[in-house]
Amino acid sequence: MSKNPYYQGPVSDHFDGTYFFNPNGTPPGSFKDLLKWRFRDKTDKAWPDEHESPFKPAKPDVALAQDAMRLTMVGHATFLIQTGGLNILTDPVWSFRTSPFSFIGPKRRNIPGIAMEDLPKIDVILLTHNHYDHLDLATLKQLHQKFDPLVITPLGNDKIVHKAIPKMKIQTGDWGDIAEFASVKFHFEPCHHWSARGTRDRRMALWAAFVIEGLAGKLYHIGDTGFHDGINYRDASEKHGEFRASILPIGAYEPRWFMQHQHQNPSEAVKGFKLSNTKYAAGHHFGTFKLTNEAIHEPVEHLSRALEEEAIEPHRFRPMRPGEVWDIPKS
Repeated sequence: MSKNPYYQGPVSDHFDGTYFFNPNGTPPGSFKDLLKWRFRDKTDKAWPDEHESPFKPAKPDVALAQDAMRLTMVGHATFLIQTGGLNILTDPVWSFRTSPFSFIGPKRRNIPGIAMEDLPKIDVILLTHNHYDHLDLATLKQLHQKFDPLVITPLGNDKIVHKAIPKMKIQTGDWGDIAEFASVKFHFEPCHHWSARGTRDRRMALWAAFVIEGLAGKLYHIGDTGFHDGINYRDASEKHGEFRASILPIGAYEPRWFMQHQHQNPSEAVKGFKLSNTKYAAGHHFGTFKLTNEAIHEPVEHLSRALEEEAIEPHRFRPMRPGEVWDIPKS
């Protein structure tokens, strides 16, 4: 019997029967590395208790045309994506902390870019992986009660959600699988990351990026990823062709000796933008929860510098703040 509590299935090129892994990739740092980072690394930079967004909380339209593609930033990795006639949430977190505990852990530095009561009816939730800053059970309970949406998530994460919310509708998939809702397809794609809810379940549930395909074109959403020599970006472009938009992480990347294999930095995000053949990109995973050592303003500054170095117009890769709304151009 496998000791994996979340998933039992056949061995594959990224599952050994108990643990998931990144093919030809690098596993996360050890517990020894974690202690070295937390207690010996001297590069940590303080964040302010509050970091107000320049945008007021949005009040989204209920529904958009099938060929529209609108992004509204809620915060961190949470977006409202409106496309294909659907309202889609990514990795929804409305909680004050990203932690197994309500009284300790990374705390929110800005209010959500959409108030829970102002959400339109949510059709689909995409959960990329099970880290607490992406899979928040308290928020999922609220969304289940309000909207009863379908959750689409990689293998094993259904067990975590169903333990807390037994009646939540969930469809799981492996890399390469496709889930469909109405006229929209959701492709499960690889990214270079890992998973854990505690100290004894590392890499026992799968992580994934998603490609959303509908009448508006294709959108590439990555919750978390290391750059991994650009392999996954090249493969995504070869498989899917051109992306109308991508949602790419640009934060939580310092110190590099510890974070480089799980979180790309802004320069790597720009390289991924080019490799994936993307027209427009929204930067996320910065400025809301302090997870690593960079200053709160550095991801945006470093992204601006990287775009200038690559001669990419800044309007094509926008670091989005809570409450910001972006109608992605068609060309």
